[in-house]
Amino acid sequence: MAHIIRSKFMLLSLKYANRVAPRIFAPLKYQQLCFHTSGILDVKGKELLMPSLSPTMESGTIVKWFKKEGDAINPGDAIADIQTDKAIVTMEVDDEGVLAKIIIPEGTKNIKVGTLIALTVEADEDWKTVEIPDKSVETPPAAAAAPVGTPAIGKVEPPPPGQQNIPMPALSPTMTTGTIVKWLKKEGDEIQPGDALADIQTDKAIMTFELEEEGVLAKILVPEGSEVKIGQLIAVTVEKGMDWKQAVIPTSTVADTPVTPSSAQPTAAVDAKSSSGQVYGLAVKRLLEEYGLNSDSIKGTGRTNRILKSDILAYIQAHNVKRVPPKSASTPTKTDQAHPPSLTTTSVPPGQPSPYKDIEISNIRAVIAKRIGESKRNIPHSYANIDITIDKLIELRGKLKTEDINVSVNDFVTKAVAHALLECPDINTIYENGQVVRVPKVDVCVAVAIPGGLITPIVFDTATKSLEDISKNIRELAIKAKNGQLKPHEFQGGTFSISNLGMFGIKEFSAVINPPQTAILAVGSGREELDSSLAKVTKMTVKLSYDRRAIDEDQAANFLAIVKAMLEDPAFLVAGKTQASRYKREAY
Repeated sequence: MAHIIRSKFMLLSLKYANRVAPRIFAPLKYQQLCFHTSGILDVKGKELLMPSLSPTMESGTIVKWFKKEGDAINPGDAIADIQTDKAIVTMEVDDEGVLAKIIIPEGTKNIKVGTLIALTVEADEDWKTVEIPDKSVETPPAAAAAPVGTPAIGKVEPPPPGQQNIPMPALSPTMTTGTIVKWLKKEGDEIQPGDALADIQTDKAIMTFELEEEGVLAKILVPEGSEVKIGQLIAVTVEKGMDWKQAVIPTSTVADTPVTPSSAQPTAAVDAKSSSGQVYGLAVKRLLEEYGLNSDSIKGTGRTNRILKSDILAYIQAHNVKRVPPKSASTPTKTDQAHPPSLTTTSVPPGQPSPYKDIEISNIRAVIAKRIGESKRNIPHSYANIDITIDKLIELRGKLKTEDINVSVNDFVTKAVAHALLECPDINTIYENGQVVRVPKVDVCVAVAIPGGLITPIVFDTATKSLEDISKNIRELAIKAKNGQLKPHEFQGGTFSISNLGMFGIKEFSAVINPPQTAILAVGSGREELDSSLAKVTKMTVKLSYDRRAIDEDQAANFLAIVKAMLEDPAFLVAGKTQASRYKREAY
């Protein structure tokens, strides 16, 4: 009986216990007054990051937001137009909710992939109370643990006041890494403006690295003989009067901006040479001018007969040389007025607009330059060219034009290439992960010039389409490319590329392979020549650039022979009936 009474008492206590302290609901404004830290009451939004909308995209520009703060979002809704390195692509979302906060406004350029651009909340949450994160950049995932003794790689914390972190400078336009050959200063040594800090082996030569600010070398981070990437920290300096032994050693050795700092100057760019063959840098040249000295009278103690700043200072002290007063500016003579200096040497007066104009490099051009450089460095290019007589092609094109069928020479080339790729599957390949992969479909990319650079839209299943369909497809893709309306799948991929500069009068050129493709065909303009019987004929040169790792010389020659036979007798291209095997036999 007692057990039953106790059980009922427990049930009653559990039922009415929560009513002892009822929940007090306060308006939102009073909640925010009472709680300064909004992490408790504010809504934690879902982060929208700058997406990677193409394989080569590294940054993008938000062209337009389609939603504003407070708008409802349904799955599949377009939220923004983003300018990638290829085209303007629409960003869509897959989850429903409410756009709570736009972090990056319209028109912001060069937003790195992974950067926080907006916040969303659930449909039933108060979007006005969304919690804004402290940082808007998505940090990359932590790297694998580095071996003991390996410097940490990451963003460098800003140095404390009075301290400067010295990164590896870019001493040549093509330099990506450098090797510390010799440190010319040791830790604790004072540095005067123009003092040589180290000898660095670049991709061109050994160059002396000078500093233009005074201080004390506090810490050498990279020993002699080490190869270092541009931007990696190599030393730490502090101001004079500070205890250099107390300098804060950075935990990471990668600088934020891997460029030559303003305080560091590569001396090779301003090296001068005296009549005796001695070489000196900018700081030495300035001292020679200030004291009116001749470099031939001073013996250099630096490497390769180089005059160092210390040599000049020692000579000045030993001979008690005084500074030469600066010469007063003379009035221009009539001869000077008759022969004004050239534009390259004319300085712009203060307050006057510069005659030069800076042109911003588009994302497309930057990525094209990067990919072309990578292609030339990493792909062993081989080339084969062939001359094609196109008189029959021009005649057939004229007949089609009388029937209101407008097709270009490039349309014929695209059709012929598609059929040749069916007969030569070794050309219709891609090179990935060290392997050659044959692609069953023929998707030909056609290079199109747009104001921002160059793009290669794809004509899918080219071999199955008629000449008219190919012509119509290429025109539509070219218009979409110039208007920035291409979808990612319309320019990403493809198995073979064609670049035609014939309309610009270019007779012959070599194109660079667009990886992972293994070949590209460069088409030149038609030109009139005399054949062996002195008859006038129209010739066109096409050149195949191919990846030597995937394609052999005989395979490239076979492909070009088929293309030549098809274009010299193009009747079947119009009929759409493939007779490639017959042309293949006739080519040999």
